[in-house]
Amino acid sequence: MTILDVKNLKKSFGSNHAVQDISFSVKAGEVFTIIGPNGAGKTTTLEMIEGLVPPDDGEIHFGEFNWDKHARTIKQKIGVQPQSSAMFDLLTPEENLNLFATFYDKARPTEEILNLINLTDHRNNHVKKLSGGQRQRLAIGLAIISDPEIIFLDEPTTGLDPQARRNIWDIILELKKLGKTTILTTHYMEEAEKLSDRVCIVDQGKIVTLDTPSALIEKLTEEREVRLSFINGAEAAEEANLFSNNLASVTRTELEEASLILWSTDPENTLYNLFGFTKEKNYQVEQVSIREKSLEDVFIAFTGKEWRD
Repeated sequence: MTILDVKNLKKSFGSNHAVQDISFSVKAGEVFTIIGPNGAGKTTTLEMIEGLVPPDDGEIHFGEFNWDKHARTIKQKIGVQPQSSAMFDLLTPEENLNLFATFYDKARPTEEILNLINLTDHRNNHVKKLSGGQRQRLAIGLAIISDPEIIFLDEPTTGLDPQARRNIWDIILELKKLGKTTILTTHYMEEAEKLSDRVCIVDQGKIVTLDTPSALIEKLTEEREVRLSFINGAEAAEEANLFSNNLASVTRTELEEASLILWSTDPENTLYNLFGFTKEKNYQVEQVSIREKSLEDVFIAFTGKEWRD
């Protein structure tokens, strides 16, 4: 069942066409992730859907509801965790949650939220004393206190250490188990790949591709990167390179001192032949690896940009 339908969204700020023409739908219960380089229009798109910024053109429908006619109803159906959360530093997490609960017609029990975001042990500490990860978990708690159907998380793990980031992942996966729909933006490819049911890549205000992470990766070339390091040194790598270039499955190769890097459309068969060659030559392979394609490869292929941009 479609819970959100976005059609032909457009938004400009002066001469800056932040969102040029974005359309997608989100299914109930899925984690839908929007990724893109800085300035691609991710946050502006989210802000329009959340009702914070009016679009210049386009339509936003939450089932039968839209912002023009049903703003109050939609506000009760969604939960928003923006990049900069407005929480009260001199109140405790429990007090913040109790306060935010009064803003809505219905609310989940504070105890449930504290347990879900793993802040039960810090319920009586002032917010100003919480770590960055704890504050982010509280921000998510404030977004879900109203028991919303759709939760918007705008880069919830930015600036967090790996452990704090994993804690946020656990919350998102738990929300999915509860049947909630999560719309996420992130700067972390691994995060998008692990959490998302579908990923939408945007660039220059437009969608460049949209599918499941596995389907997006499968759209790339079938080539995979294989790396071999030789105990016998550069000479062994050079001879293995000459041998590899005669294999039909190998499309290109590179040498790095005592290592050979090659790209193959059939890496298993390529390695079978290579190991036959090294055995015949009595060369010893110190290390071998096959690099799988990732969502970062998809991003670079579709946008032409390194993710660090």
